[in-house]
Amino acid sequence: VQLQASGGGLVQAGGSLRLSCVASGSILTFSTMGWYRQAAGKERELVADIHITNARANYADFVKGRFTISRDNANDMVYLQMDSLNVEDTAVYYCNAARSSWLGPVNYWGQGTLVTVSS
Repeated sequence: VQLQASGGGLVQAGGSLRLSCVASGSILTFSTMGWYRQAAGKERELVADIHITNARANYADFVKGRFTISRDNANDMVYLQMDSLNVEDTAVYYCNAARSSWLGPVNYWGQGTLVTVSS
């Protein structure tokens, strides 16, 4: 499975960006897909994820009301609409896909896309 993330870039504070992630196969094989981010010198953290079957979304507190995650099962894609961006949102954003296995959860990662928010 390969995940390809895109949509990052430079934006001013208060602006918006939309991240996209396309999977090489059907996302219906996953239980959840989501976005994580890692700022310089910090650990990777969950931003938002979404259940593939029922579209139930989960957001980190620091993005609630500003970011929206969605999925397109027909096109094997997940999106992250980011509004009201602030400088603290600057990070590399990674697409994630997870599925259950008899060994436990299995995670797949995209290559990351850089989001830079300027003041």
